[in-house]
Amino acid sequence: MAILLTDAMLATMTDGYGLIKDGVVAMDDRLLWAGPAAELPAHYADLPRHSTQGRLVTPALIDCHSHIVFGGHRAAEFEMRLNGASYEDVARAGGGILSTVTATRAASEADLLVQALARADQIIAGGAATIEIKSGYGLTIEDELKMLRVARAVGRARPVHVVTTHLAAHAIPPEYKGRADAYIDAVVLPSLRAAHAEGLVDAVDAFCEGIAFSPAQVERIFLEAQSLGMPVKLHAEQLSDLKGAILAARFNALSADHLEYLGPDGVAAMAKAGSVAVILPGAFYTLRETQMPPIAALRAADVAMALATDCNPGSSPITSLTLTMNMACTLFRMTPLEALQGTTTHAARALGLDDRGQIAPGLRADLAIWDATHPAELSYRIGATPLHARIFGGHLDA
Repeated sequence: MAILLTDAMLATMTDGYGLIKDGVVAMDDRLLWAGPAAELPAHYADLPRHSTQGRLVTPALIDCHSHIVFGGHRAAEFEMRLNGASYEDVARAGGGILSTVTATRAASEADLLVQALARADQIIAGGAATIEIKSGYGLTIEDELKMLRVARAVGRARPVHVVTTHLAAHAIPPEYKGRADAYIDAVVLPSLRAAHAEGLVDAVDAFCEGIAFSPAQVERIFLEAQSLGMPVKLHAEQLSDLKGAILAARFNALSADHLEYLGPDGVAAMAKAGSVAVILPGAFYTLRETQMPPIAALRAADVAMALATDCNPGSSPITSLTLTMNMACTLFRMTPLEALQGTTTHAARALGLDDRGQIAPGLRADLAIWDATHPAELSYRIGATPLHARIFGGHLDA
């Protein structure tokens, strides 16, 4: 049923904030019209009305990088880092990602779903209508497929659109220690083919880093993704500059993510390819990093910057996109406009989705109604989630 959302401060995100005072949105499952009340077309005037009572309305938020399907937790490693251990120290000692692998392998699909839904509920409660979920904690064919099945199940169990990403090249499991290429041959590529055949995967990712996979090894994975017609993205330049972003750009990657050590050549390559820079302040904050991503250089090169929670048990146990936005502004000096673009318009681009992220006719009717009057408030508040209600596919859920 079509309805009118009235009395709103609209942030359409079509030109900067695209603010419209006393705004109205006509919608069914898609957005039909948006603009000032005084310009409402007559053929929409008799639709049922829902007043926002002057509240801010934005596109629903998009979490374009998350790892919310996993078993266990890593609070002990949080304490280790506070006692002086680095992320690499933890990983090389057999902790880090591999400790989550053990817990994830031991968990059933039902158990993983219960845990993932709790995290998804928190992200949804913060205004999100789209969540990207990666695999990468199974590291066997069966366990990677298990994770992707759970990710798909999240989208069936909740009013949220889930985008799945194959990330078997997340870490080298103990049974393949020192044999990364053998692991790629035996697990990464076969699990990707199987996930693609089962319809479980929307994109392909890898972790390009000294403690994970080299650019040459990632290239093998990207070539396989390319042969399957799958878009790619990459965890790149988080701990060092291995030129992963340049590799990703060569494959026209949707995004390169983290990017703390991204150099000028990587910025230029991303700009030329149109790849989105996904900035992840939660991991920077949790790991107490000091090397900041080159925000000014990305801005100057007109590289679109998205933001995401990177929700994961080890380096970013955060489920709030608004807190992520605040961190991006406070830690990295992104502007509130860039932060909101990063969780709407640019986040949609980072997932290859052209049907959301703005308030414009023809796009999905996924909106967030906030207890706020200006979009800068979403980045300004620390730890608060001023969501009043969310609209998913034209349906209001308070």
